[in-house]
Amino acid sequence: MFNDLKDVKEYCAENGIKIADFMMTDLNGRWRHLSMPIDRLTESTMQYGVGFDGSNYGFAPVEKSDMVFVPDLQTGYEDAFAEVPTITFICDVFVIDVPDNYRFGQYPRNVAVHAEEFMRSSGIADEMILGPEFEFHVFDHISYVVKPHGSMFHIDAEQAEWNTGAEPNNLGYKTPHKGGYHTAPPMDRLAGFRSRVSLLMEARGIGVKYHHHEVGGPGQIEIEVEPGGLLDMADKTMMTKYIVKNAAVSEGKTATFMPKPVYDEAGNGLHMHMQLFKGGKPLFYDPNGYSQLSETALFFIGGLLRHARALCAFTNPSTNSYKRLVPGYEAPVTIGFATANRSAVIRVPAYAKAPEHKRFELRSPDATSNPYYAFSAVLMAGIDGVLNKIDPIKEGYGPFDYNLYTLSEEEKSKFKYLPYSLGEALDALESDYAFLTRENVFPMELINIWLKNKRAEVAQFNKLPHPAEFGMYFDL
Repeated sequence: MFNDLKDVKEYCAENGIKIADFMMTDLNGRWRHLSMPIDRLTESTMQYGVGFDGSNYGFAPVEKSDMVFVPDLQTGYEDAFAEVPTITFICDVFVIDVPDNYRFGQYPRNVAVHAEEFMRSSGIADEMILGPEFEFHVFDHISYVVKPHGSMFHIDAEQAEWNTGAEPNNLGYKTPHKGGYHTAPPMDRLAGFRSRVSLLMEARGIGVKYHHHEVGGPGQIEIEVEPGGLLDMADKTMMTKYIVKNAAVSEGKTATFMPKPVYDEAGNGLHMHMQLFKGGKPLFYDPNGYSQLSETALFFIGGLLRHARALCAFTNPSTNSYKRLVPGYEAPVTIGFATANRSAVIRVPAYAKAPEHKRFELRSPDATSNPYYAFSAVLMAGIDGVLNKIDPIKEGYGPFDYNLYTLSEEEKSKFKYLPYSLGEALDALESDYAFLTRENVFPMELINIWLKNKRAEVAQFNKLPHPAEFGMYFDL
């Protein structure tokens, strides 16, 4: 939005901005922030940054632990939810050193920067274009308890089918179980909310292609955005989650991007459409290739599929992720690719026929991922496929142009599958990470602390008695 500090100061003076807010991303993908009066944002801030304690963000300790963050002025936007007029910047993190500071390798945004640099240095492409699809639920109520003597959660959505008998003032229009796809008002109670969120996104440079109600009846919705470069879309993914969550709270609702918040309903994914360009020319198109895909596109797909299980450690990094990746709920489980087939991990849209639109979609990721790590890991896997000429057809990954959900047990035994749990995904990463650490894009310290932290999450989850277990085993 801004080219230099002078532009920032002029905008703030003209629009009555009083506070500068600085947003950083922690290891897991949550925003952290620090604010200061706008007059304190000076050239010194831009040159020397603002010191902070990186250990509280979850990163592995480094020999030189003093860090600073420096705002990226081009990311500036006005915060629609701040009580005091505020301009917000996404920041980069540097380690203090002599004579020059250097980018902290574990910091999520820096990983994305290094992944793009590696792509360009490889000579394969100079731009990766990503188009994420944001799926999430909007509820009217959420409560949960996790204590030694009891655990529970309770969610509610006024439009959910389970409220058909609610009293009083029940007007009857409820969204059927698994029947929410493109449903219209009055059953769709969230159309206005989606439009308001979309306009907030548009005003902050996030182009919205369209929005609609998704399959899940209890308030599942989707907003699909215009594609952009890897770093740009990672920034916009974080911004979108911030806007969605705060807009919901401002309207007395709550939003979650959890992959599977509602039992027996469709889950929330973060499907990623992707393309490569070099010198402005698309690299994924060949009129004579399978589904008009070029050899480069197929090799890229081959890399994604060979490393699909390890990728899940970054693209599906929560225990809840694997409650979504099960057959029958709109999510893929089979490692393979196909045209217009939503049961495969990679789908090639049949409608994208023009060379500049030819792309494919990775359907397994979800939004509990840190987008900087997830998008970068996807790029690194694809580049590995191109560098090593991994042919997905010769590797046995398809094309599977048939319904993979309806295979017989004998047929299923011939395929490879995504992990069934976060623990399995971490095992896969532990044995398959070399494609990520090329040119230190993902530093080994980051891989190690990610494995350590996520294994701790798995261990904690596995120790917790589950309410369902009381129904299954209490009387035995």
